[in-house]
Amino acid sequence: MSAVRSLRKLSRAALLSATPRDALPDAIEHVAKVHKAHHPGADLRPLRRAYVLAESSHRGQMRKSGEPYITHPLAVTLLLAQLGAETTTLTASLLHDTVEDTEVTLDQVRREFGQEVCYLVDGVTKLEKVDYGAAAEPETFRKMLVAAGNDVRVMSIKLADRLHNMRTLGVMRPEKQARIAKVTRDVLIPLAERLGVQALKSELEDLVFAILHPEEHSRTRELIREHTKQADPLTEIATEVRRLVREAGITAQVLIRPRHTLSVHKLLLKRGELGTCDFGRLLILVGEDADCYAVLGELHTCFTPVISEFKDFIAAPKFNLYQSLHTAIADERGRVAEVLVRTRRMHRVAEAGVIALGDPHAEGDAREAPGEAGERADPTRPGWLSRLLEWQSHAPDPDTFWTELRDELAQDREITVYCAAPGNSAPAGGALPLPAGASCVDAAYACLGEAAHRCIGVRVNGRLTALSTVLRDGDAVQLFLEPAAAAGLSGPSPEWLDHVRTPAARIAIRTWLAAHGSGKEDEQTERAGAQGEHAAARSQDAPSDDGLDGTGGTDGMAGADGLGEDGLEESVPLVVDLPDAPVRLARCCTPVPPDVVTGFAVRGGAVTVHRDTCQTVARMAASGRAPLDVRWQQGTTGCRVTLRAEALGRAHLLADLTEAIAAEGAAVISADVEPPREQRVRHTYTLQLPDARGLPSLMRAMLRVPGVYDVTRAARPLPTG
Repeated sequence: MSAVRSLRKLSRAALLSATPRDALPDAIEHVAKVHKAHHPGADLRPLRRAYVLAESSHRGQMRKSGEPYITHPLAVTLLLAQLGAETTTLTASLLHDTVEDTEVTLDQVRREFGQEVCYLVDGVTKLEKVDYGAAAEPETFRKMLVAAGNDVRVMSIKLADRLHNMRTLGVMRPEKQARIAKVTRDVLIPLAERLGVQALKSELEDLVFAILHPEEHSRTRELIREHTKQADPLTEIATEVRRLVREAGITAQVLIRPRHTLSVHKLLLKRGELGTCDFGRLLILVGEDADCYAVLGELHTCFTPVISEFKDFIAAPKFNLYQSLHTAIADERGRVAEVLVRTRRMHRVAEAGVIALGDPHAEGDAREAPGEAGERADPTRPGWLSRLLEWQSHAPDPDTFWTELRDELAQDREITVYCAAPGNSAPAGGALPLPAGASCVDAAYACLGEAAHRCIGVRVNGRLTALSTVLRDGDAVQLFLEPAAAAGLSGPSPEWLDHVRTPAARIAIRTWLAAHGSGKEDEQTERAGAQGEHAAARSQDAPSDDGLDGTGGTDGMAGADGLGEDGLEESVPLVVDLPDAPVRLARCCTPVPPDVVTGFAVRGGAVTVHRDTCQTVARMAASGRAPLDVRWQQGTTGCRVTLRAEALGRAHLLADLTEAIAAEGAAVISADVEPPREQRVRHTYTLQLPDARGLPSLMRAMLRVPGVYDVTRAARPLPTG
């Protein structure tokens, strides 16, 4: 029965005379019959009482179409009943416009139908334009989404309400049709997708398509009409598939599922032209999960599979609960058919989403369909909804909320990452859902809230990476923060705004920048100041460059200042198998006691000493240079060494590192701090140690400084070529 004929039937029934007290009114007989098919044991008395109140309250009100107003809540309730909604949702659906458009109050609804029904009705009741003006629409959606955070059935009613209004939108002025269609496209359709209510989403998409793109819609409908005049090759393929699964002993239902109008249009844009099998897909329904894979095996064995089209959404469900196997097969004549394989339970959830899951507050067993065990629990707070509820509380003005809501809903896919709190290796709070394309900055704010202002670095899957890195599904994220004691001394960079996808992160960063007056010019000033600090660090007690850069002699001879080319004191006692030869410690590997070392005679009669593990040792031995036996003298104590600290840039890092070095009894001879790159910075220190045996302890102390992730002995890279 078409939507128009259904509406006329409801209209006639609504105008019939009153029925006996305990009987169902004729107008909701069809609703009750559909509801009983999904819920055989349902108590229909609340539906009767809700209809009586709604009909009497709306009596005399007419829709712009000329139909009695009661036909609207009846039609909305029928839509929800067809999708398997439980009694509480249907009761609230019948009453959803009473508080907004009649003298019925929320207190009256609460007294007669209970708190749950009252909550749902309140959740979908619009805010008055008299009170909110132009902000009424965005604030109504905010109110509805906040209510949906506690009970997603609020959103179910709103989606069905919008679908019926879109079906009857033709009586409106064209400009109002376009305005409502755009809001439906930008907000309601993405919400239907996220809640998994594909049955409502598909029809909403086609109705919006017809209003906003009438010419493309007409051409696509003509393509579909021309296709229906010919024999559909999917019929032959479906017959062959039925024979195949029957012979394999698999109980299955094989259906042809036509594509809806917008789906055909999108496929045409993607491929340029459509084949005869592109107007629909095969849908195979089975009993158990294992049967899905059994059917897949038969299809890929007896047909030619198009491997690039295979997707397993059973093992890895979509974020909106959708589960199916997707594949495509080619028959002997080369005709390619797309195939969906799912259980009947999966099909019900794929069509109705959260509506099929019932009351989110009920016990698990109560939410299972009759005769079916193992129904998926309703996610009363899906990841995307949790994010939305969090950031909307920080978006006080309607314009910001409305803009960010549309941006949030424009993300058409979701990923899950596992975020570890600073100082921990285990995920904090388990899985963290984010929109596809989210960066490490998004993860920081989703995981830590405003504490993410202090984020100075991140590891992804164990590797240090830039905060701007785009995350992938399944990534493990570990965040690094500057110490809480330094909070307020640094904060998010304006450039972070270029890398965020979530409204929560965007709003938090903008709020911080506005409060601290940090714009692009401020950022440049901070960088100039940091470079001044770097220059001051380089000049602090630094010896002259002469003799330190290795350019003053062959094979790294020391200069005239008495320091080895690595900055190590050349008077460190060594015993060499070449008496009276001056000894130089190689800068490329910075040997200190008790390293195992090897020497090589160099031009001028000197001996250069390397650690045995140095690449130069292998290179010089390969060139025929004879190694010399070198060993440290007994009782060797003090030495000079160059250490390199890799860190995540933050305020006071230089002071904290030098404090840690001093606490270990080492003296800073010189320090060099390179300008930061992608939040990372390198500090190089030449240090005088009272005892070489304290070097490991010193390196560990430096590594414990917040933000420092690696400390190594300075080494010069070998020349290439």
